Amino acid sequence: MEAVGVLIFFSIVGAFLCAKARFPGGAIVFSLVALVLFVATPAGSGLPGAVATFMSTLNDTTTPVLVGSAIDSDVARAEGELS
Repeated sequence: MEAVGVLIFFSIVGAFLCAKARFPGGAIVFSLVALVLFVATPAGSGLPGAVATFMSTLNDTTTPVLVGSAIDSDVARAEGELS
């Protein structure tokens, strides 16, 4: 795929034109095509791993906050601080 950059450019232009014409379905399709073409290139091959790392870090960061009281009481009960 020697002209993948041109295909990505035309997909982005197509998404922009569909968005300006208030046709969201076409804009989504063009955006997904551009994303798939970008991931297929050597420059974009690391994108899935980067997204996975970001989501994992986000999950590790937010889980204690969302269930903090349950974890804190379990830890305290295990240490014998609560009866």
